[in-house]
Amino acid sequence: MIVGVLGLGYWGPNLVRNFLAHSEVSKVIGCDTRNDRLKFIAARFPSVELINECNKLMEGEADIVVIATPVDTHYKLAKKALENGKHIWVEKPFTSTSAEAEELIELAERKNLKIFVDHTFIYNGAVIKMKELVDKGELGNVLYFDSERINLGLFQRDVNVVWDLAPHDISIMNYILPKHEVVAVSTNGIANFNGSENLAHLCVQFKQNTFAHFHVNWVSPVKIRRMIVGGDKKMLVYDDMEVMEKIKVYDSGVDFDTTESIHQALVQYRVGDMFSPKINATEALALGAQEFISAIQENRVPLTSGQDGLDVVRILEASDKSIRNNGEIVELDSSVLI
Repeated sequence: MIVGVLGLGYWGPNLVRNFLAHSEVSKVIGCDTRNDRLKFIAARFPSVELINECNKLMEGEADIVVIATPVDTHYKLAKKALENGKHIWVEKPFTSTSAEAEELIELAERKNLKIFVDHTFIYNGAVIKMKELVDKGELGNVLYFDSERINLGLFQRDVNVVWDLAPHDISIMNYILPKHEVVAVSTNGIANFNGSENLAHLCVQFKQNTFAHFHVNWVSPVKIRRMIVGGDKKMLVYDDMEVMEKIKVYDSGVDFDTTESIHQALVQYRVGDMFSPKINATEALALGAQEFISAIQENRVPLTSGQDGLDVVRILEASDKSIRNNGEIVELDSSVLI
């Protein structure tokens, strides 16, 4: 299988390295218009074939085209690759609009091609463990999902902080809370510098009695990558900045004596043991590459498909509408399932 990587900037070298290491990949082709990026890849990965023209990659021998370019170019490049009979791997977020995502999904289905959206964290060992714990009922009924992803930079030229950082954690929410029906989104944010929001709080409401909150920020003095999943039995904390114990599960909660009226109900707080489960340390990007290649070979839908990318984009679009209207609640179509 031949893989072409379009865009060799920040994330491109990681993509090149992981596809080069895959046993089913016979050749990797790197493409970028900047000579300094081509020289960097040539020095680090001498076996990679390098070109500087997008059309040569799209019309050439590659079976897969990996699109690691700015978000506003995803739709045009992905459509061209599909029209040329290529399976596509697209970095997050999938597209700039849900209409673009829907068109690409329809085109891929018509041509029997696969779309993989690089929601990398779905292949992270800690997130896989979170999914396992939730599915086994270890936490009980999930009451809330709370996420914080903040740091100093990097400002993006084409998207605000929600579109840049929130897709990671929205995709994790999608993964661990299957079939939760999103009914509304509300977002407040502020743009201090260049007209694009650099700090935002995004809230997602479900039909189920569950709530999700995301704090994203480009101007924090500290880097935090943490989420809490609260259940009625136990609660889980995932801290990606931790070296050893990335996941901690707490036997903590709140119990109500419902035999009395709501005004007389007795509240008891439960604080029990904490345990940290073992997680798989395999690089997420390597697992993602394996999943996509396997999906192509088995003619099945990848775990993080175009539909998953579309679900995230719909929430991001609703977030934009809410920000423009001072945080108003934006209702989503009931067909959006997470």
